[in-house]
Amino acid sequence: MEKVRWKRKGSLVAALLLMFFIGVSSEKIPVVMDNGLVQVTLSNPEGEVIGIKYNEIDNVLETQNEEDNRGLIATDFKVIVQDENQVEVSFTRTWNISLRGSLAPLNVDKRYIMRRGVSGFYFYAIMERKEGWPDVDMDQIRTVFKLQQNKFHFMAISNDRQRIMPMPEDRATGQPLAYPEAVLLTDPINPDLRGEVDDKYQYSSEDKDIRVHGWISSDPPVGFWMITPSDEFRSGGPNKQDLTAHVGPVVLSMFTSTHYAGKEINTEFRNGEPWKKVFGPALVYLNSVSSEEKPLNLWEDAKRQMMVEVRKWPYNFPESVDFPKRNQRGGVFGQLRVHDRYMSNRLMWADSAYVGLAAPGGVGSWERDSKGYQFWTKANKRGYFSIKNVRQGDYNLYAWVPGIVGDYKYSANITVRAGSNINLGVLVYEPPRKGPTLWEIGIPDRSAAEFFVPDPYPTLANQLYTNHPEKFRQYGLWERYVDLYRNDDLEYTVGDSYHAKDWFFAHVTRDVGNRTYKPTTWRIIFELKHLNNNGHYTLQLALASATDSDLHVFCKAFSF
Repeated sequence: MEKVRWKRKGSLVAALLLMFFIGVSSEKIPVVMDNGLVQVTLSNPEGEVIGIKYNEIDNVLETQNEEDNRGLIATDFKVIVQDENQVEVSFTRTWNISLRGSLAPLNVDKRYIMRRGVSGFYFYAIMERKEGWPDVDMDQIRTVFKLQQNKFHFMAISNDRQRIMPMPEDRATGQPLAYPEAVLLTDPINPDLRGEVDDKYQYSSEDKDIRVHGWISSDPPVGFWMITPSDEFRSGGPNKQDLTAHVGPVVLSMFTSTHYAGKEINTEFRNGEPWKKVFGPALVYLNSVSSEEKPLNLWEDAKRQMMVEVRKWPYNFPESVDFPKRNQRGGVFGQLRVHDRYMSNRLMWADSAYVGLAAPGGVGSWERDSKGYQFWTKANKRGYFSIKNVRQGDYNLYAWVPGIVGDYKYSANITVRAGSNINLGVLVYEPPRKGPTLWEIGIPDRSAAEFFVPDPYPTLANQLYTNHPEKFRQYGLWERYVDLYRNDDLEYTVGDSYHAKDWFFAHVTRDVGNRTYKPTTWRIIFELKHLNNNGHYTLQLALASATDSDLHVFCKAFSF
């Protein structure tokens, strides 16, 4: 194993922090990176993270993880850069036709970076398909870390979603529920958790909000955090939901997945389609406090580090030519306004609109895109937007405005070049409309938050979501529908039902027993006092989410 030591003149402390050890002697000898703060051990040539030494913990990772559960395995190792500021190493695997049927037809380059003074390490992956290669489906592309279960018990994914978590054994002894991920804890090691439901999907977040999440060990007080400063490489846009962390203890960095969307957003390749994409970099960040300090100070520090990483994006230190630096990118800016003569005689500001660049396609196609890059921003109150640090390429500009039905798409393709800063001026979105609104239930904002969300069954609750704004994440809420509508389905009478809270938050099926489910038919009853026999009436639906669904709409007129 080769040792390399760097020193900076006049600074003994800096010299101690600038020690990297790179194991390059021969195949099967691990690669070790050490900057005096964190030591990372990588299998050679597979490129898997098999050890992370930090503070008083020799390895924060669970060492009992099965060897055959490690994902994309590399076959070659190379040191990309090694100097006084950083080390970057590469683990690659090259596909050829002899591997057909045994390995996914992908070239893979897994990169790891350790920098001076950074308490952690960066990672990213470059995946590539050559033209003419076989078909392949990739439901998920992700990085997973499993931590020591005897140390990391407290999980934090946002300011208001933090808790002591069950142990893996608690799930094994619990009662399975409607799907394998959901388990009722009947005899947990921590008795305070008895009677709660554990379900990894309860800890999902929208991609735009997945910036930092992780786990805390109390003895010693150490934090392990996944920091993702950008979601340009994720799929499905800013509101796509995905997993963050769950019992294991497991920390995830989800790049693409079919979660909450189904096969429509599957990363699939047909007819020899070529492709190349960089996923990441993301940062695995570790921190610690003294035993006298509050362990939650680790969460506050992780948030501060996340903001540091966001300000540095795009990073200037990855060595791959496939990851463009700031000066190799461009930008797009402008103002979006809304023209709806039935709401206002004047152009309205697109207040808080989500505006983004994604692969060229039809209106709303960005929601199903998983192959390209996406760049999103939130407009200000007056609809002004600025999309920065965009990779070179051809895009369409898409947008949607909270409270306004439909999707906007700019009419022309936009070509972004290095250093360009394209001013689109004032853009005007005209929502789909046939006439004035006669009635409306809810708000078209890609959320069901304004509708009625029932409380869970007391015996099937997750206490984290008691009196929580995201209580829709509780298990089994769909079963509460038949408690509210035992014999007849939901009926909403415009004028008598005064607000969206009279509308159940999800259109579900009815459980009639014996694992049999029947569709439900909801009725909206409204009166037209002045019927226009020569006109047309249009019903518009704005769906917050739908998976494996079949929706039918019928209209029937009758006299009062």
